[in-house]
Amino acid sequence: MFGYPMETVYLWTLIVSGSLTLIYLVLSDVLDGMFDLPFLSPQLILSFLTVFSASGFLFEKYTEFSVVLINLVSAGIGLIIVTILHFFVFIPLKSAETSLNYSESDLEGRIAKVIVTLPKDGFGEILIENKSGVISKPAQSIQNEEIPSGAEVVIVKMKNGVAKVSTYDPYNLQFNYKGEFQ
Repeated sequence: MFGYPMETVYLWTLIVSGSLTLIYLVLSDVLDGMFDLPFLSPQLILSFLTVFSASGFLFEKYTEFSVVLINLVSAGIGLIIVTILHFFVFIPLKSAETSLNYSESDLEGRIAKVIVTLPKDGFGEILIENKSGVISKPAQSIQNEEIPSGAEVVIVKMKNGVAKVSTYDPYNLQFNYKGEFQ
């Protein structure tokens, strides 16, 4: 091809696609916004080119198959590997990234544990268990009462990063007409 042996073409394609893959790893956050098509993403194209050229190089070097057969087998191997990567690596990673985010309003109504005593008219600290780990937040009692360390509380309201909490009693939750705890 182009006056070069196919081994050389496969090898240079492998080197270029591997190098572009490394560059893409560094700049992926910037480039993902540019390419929004799921089946034409740069990571899939670069993965295909890398696998295609690597298998083509190996078949060309170690077998006596024809160029057409090597291209077809290499393309098949590339499609299989890229499909497996897409469905078992890229899609789960993309959904995992979005599941780690939370907003303060998401914390309202959650049960937490006091890890630093909440003094009357003061601040303490609570620990909220989440799917991705635990979250520690400063807290204040909404009834201006002391809540000891180790007690369970419910987050009534989040305001400026501070959780307004009330003691948690699963058998006695009362709401007023505004939807607030009494």
